[in-house]
Amino acid sequence: MMKQKEAALEFAKLASDWEWRLNNLYYITDKEGRVIKFQMNTAQRELFKNMHLRNIILKARQLGFTTFIMIFMLDACLFRKNTRCGVIAHNQDDAKRLFREKAKFAYDLLPDFLKQMVGAKVDRAGELVFSNGSSLTVGTSFRGGTFRYLHISEFAKICCKYPDRAQEIVTGAFEAVSKDNVIFIESTAEGRTGYFYQYCMDSLNKHRAGMKLTALDWKFHFFPWHMDKAYTLDDPIIVPQRVHDYFEDLALKVGSNFTSTQRRWYAKKEETLGEKIKQEYPSTPEEAFEQSIEGTFYQRQFEDLYRHRRITKVPHSPASCVHTIWDLGVNDSTAIWFVQLVGAQWQVIDYYENEGEGLAFYKDVLDKKKIDLGYTYGTHLGPHDLEVREFSTGKTRKEMAQGLGLFFEVAPKLPVMDGIEAVRGLLPSVMFDQERTADGVAKLQQYRKDWDDKHGVWKDRPCHDHTSHAADSFRYFAICAEWLRDGYSSVVTLPATHQQQIPTGAWT
Repeated sequence: MMKQKEAALEFAKLASDWEWRLNNLYYITDKEGRVIKFQMNTAQRELFKNMHLRNIILKARQLGFTTFIMIFMLDACLFRKNTRCGVIAHNQDDAKRLFREKAKFAYDLLPDFLKQMVGAKVDRAGELVFSNGSSLTVGTSFRGGTFRYLHISEFAKICCKYPDRAQEIVTGAFEAVSKDNVIFIESTAEGRTGYFYQYCMDSLNKHRAGMKLTALDWKFHFFPWHMDKAYTLDDPIIVPQRVHDYFEDLALKVGSNFTSTQRRWYAKKEETLGEKIKQEYPSTPEEAFEQSIEGTFYQRQFEDLYRHRRITKVPHSPASCVHTIWDLGVNDSTAIWFVQLVGAQWQVIDYYENEGEGLAFYKDVLDKKKIDLGYTYGTHLGPHDLEVREFSTGKTRKEMAQGLGLFFEVAPKLPVMDGIEAVRGLLPSVMFDQERTADGVAKLQQYRKDWDDKHGVWKDRPCHDHTSHAADSFRYFAICAEWLRDGYSSVVTLPATHQQQIPTGAWT
């Protein structure tokens, strides 16, 4: 009995130390699937020692921050009464996996005496509710209630793929955390757009300026791939000279040299990831976002747009008609830009994209916007393949659209690179509505050249991916902008490399 009492007193003494608890009470699975005791690695310990009330974490992949934060939250629930913790994953599958593999796994392997002291009275998919009034919930969004700790996993992916949900997180979930409680945002980079990028840049600038942070300021944490000692390769390989040159430049930037085993690991990772290597395994904060835009077609133009604040609040002007520019997919996405000419200024006020739907669906979308937002439509402009006849009906898609009350003009067929040059010429003079065009703007920024894995260079053709439809429809806009501006003149201004006259009949 005395030994049990002494053991209990000893545990109580040790358990008063949060860091000791984190490194001694919890079990996880490692990268090889083995069950091991959780102990903080270098990056996790640095975050634990230097966390702020608002934390934004830009990181290399697989440094274990989600695991650490979920163990941290589980511990907070067990040892602090009435502590509500929430984790937001970027999709439902990830939410289920994180709960099952991180929170639930660690809880199930706790010592029995601890589970008896603070047991889970509710244990269901996505939620643990404890007898002391604390809870840990994993989902894809939260609104309402209050949180002591909130964690957003892979927030950049949410901003990129689900901008509406990102806005809901910022306006809803973040507002459920008081200024004295804690938020963790962690992610790899995903392009130079969205809340994650903006928060990173703002907090990085404050960090470098040595500014004192308030409770509501985001503290910047950066964790490069070379913090992990596991990112090495002992097997002898030939490292390309361009990789050696990269490390020589990097050594000057970060003030340290890199081992041959680190260079080998990086070279092999680059073979697999290609141009994504810097995004997934950045060495510097700038590099994380640099690779996200390297190879993109409109990098310089968007830098100017942001610099001159041309991506901002742009209200619909009831006095001007709204032109729509389409890229129509059959078994693919359909993308629609909504633009107005206000005075001499092109204003892009809206963007819509969906997939797997017919023309009638998109006609309903336009009708709803007309009712809800007051749009008065002008020209509907679509691609040249509107003229292709469907085998099943014998009608063109243009004719099918007319049957629904949608009357399309058809953009001329031009080489893609000529259209890209037209976009480059148009972008500096355009205004974008920051909220309604967020998805389209993000895709325009990410539209890039295809990557040649074999030679480690960019190809001269665009990569066909999720950005293509937004980029293609905007290309039709750029090609025909002067024609729209002049009120359907017979001449379309094309890039200098492909000047030609377009007869009026081509538009009917």
